[in-house]
Amino acid sequence: MQHFIREYAQTRFMFIKSDESEEYLKLFTDSITPLLNETQFINGDYQLSEDKQRYQWKTDSTGRFSTQENIAYRHWIEPEQLFGYVTPNQNLVPGLLHQINGGVLIISATALVTQPLMWTRLKNMVTRRQLEWLPHSENQTLPIEIEPHPLELKVIVVGDRLILEEFEFAAPELFDCAIYAEYEPLMFFEDEEQLSLWMNFIKFIINSNQLPEIAVDGWSEFILQATRCCEDKYNLPLDINWLTRQLTNAANYANEGHLTAESFSQAEENRVWRHAFLVERNQDDILQEQVLIKTEGEVVGQINGLSVLQYPGYPDAIGEPSRITCVAHLGDGEFTDVERKAELGGNIHAKGMMIMQAYLNYELKLEQPQPFSASIVFEQSYGEVDGDSASLAELCALISALSLQPIDQQIAVTGAVDQFGYVQPIGGVNQKIEGFFDICDKRELTGNQGVIIPMSNVRHLCLKDEVVQAVKEEKFHIWPVEHVAQAISLLTKQPYFEQQVEGENVHLLALIQERINQANSPDKSRLPWFLKWMS
Repeated sequence: MQHFIREYAQTRFMFIKSDESEEYLKLFTDSITPLLNETQFINGDYQLSEDKQRYQWKTDSTGRFSTQENIAYRHWIEPEQLFGYVTPNQNLVPGLLHQINGGVLIISATALVTQPLMWTRLKNMVTRRQLEWLPHSENQTLPIEIEPHPLELKVIVVGDRLILEEFEFAAPELFDCAIYAEYEPLMFFEDEEQLSLWMNFIKFIINSNQLPEIAVDGWSEFILQATRCCEDKYNLPLDINWLTRQLTNAANYANEGHLTAESFSQAEENRVWRHAFLVERNQDDILQEQVLIKTEGEVVGQINGLSVLQYPGYPDAIGEPSRITCVAHLGDGEFTDVERKAELGGNIHAKGMMIMQAYLNYELKLEQPQPFSASIVFEQSYGEVDGDSASLAELCALISALSLQPIDQQIAVTGAVDQFGYVQPIGGVNQKIEGFFDICDKRELTGNQGVIIPMSNVRHLCLKDEVVQAVKEEKFHIWPVEHVAQAISLLTKQPYFEQQVEGENVHLLALIQERINQANSPDKSRLPWFLKWMS
């Protein structure tokens, strides 16, 4: 901003990637105002010519068309309000550009994109440094001739990346020459100095909105909620709207004029209660076995995946277990993604499935085509499925179906895999864990239930107190893994790679290889593997 304000007049436009709400526009205005110490005020006024056929600009007078202020922001504005207009009796009414001539205009990108004619005229006037009077429509004419006058203005356009792309596409030469900046929604911190800086920012928001101060014990709870919002223990949010909302909600439960830990906790409990209808209905469907999710026992080719659901018009992501099943049978080696076949699977989900299949074929080191076909599906899923966070669960279900080894239904799985079997991070890890925990808790915890997550997601853990306490008491478990071998071994209680037991290979890959060999050699005696060892 300093660079833009103090730079020589060639750069007239600046684009800021940010939320374009009133709060952000006001924040940018307050930040720029102290930099405008040497604003060029444009004085002048219009006078009607002697023949009353035109308005002439007089620079040696001060009037309604002289600069009134050096900066202004608008979330929405109409062309008449921006450029001014001519009344039916031919009187001139100044617009915002007249009032801030010589200063800075901060405007939302949406207001310009949705009014392309206004944007085109503003761009041309600012570039040519001349404020012209134009009719509101291209099909109209002005009732009287009006002289243009000098315009010295800098414009800051605020919007998200998608809407700023419209400007880049429509006027690439302007976008390339303009100054570009981003308001980061997150702040990385790793020491006390950075944390102190963030706390000062919170105090600024409190003072700006005249909210109660945060008590000593309130900071820890507020920081916990902030960390959960970011889903990263090394990040804190800079989202003004979210921070203001959290502080305002907690102010409803202020204790002796301060925001205590209890204030933030009660505000969060109230928010969860207000948003709980869909969550409770989904859980009831599982508990009443309308949606079949097993949390005990063992099943071949069936696994509990973890999903995050997004409902239209609902502000929160809902974590929920999903039953993923896989069946394998003799065939031509085709792996059928039922979601994709039914046009319910997204592109990223399809990509995850193909990576999973490629890994397994590579791991088995087959010299001939795979003799088994498999079919994988999200059971009781009636909407679109996308994302690759279920690819680890799908791979484990496929290995179980090919090896005929049952999977422990007390464990749920989330994570993406690459072509070498390494587990990659996913989003929404806290909601996913809590969604499975709530079902297990309502059915009574067995002490063996838990979730498998990517090791790289450990830094994102910020779970609610009930889950943390259950993990401490070893009633619920969280197993971070780095490779599919660790996950499938936990699920089947069988080693994945080679392990010598009485001179024989006893591991999941060997069992799959044996089935494949039997399928490729139909004349060979098909003794069960354990009888073969005995012989």
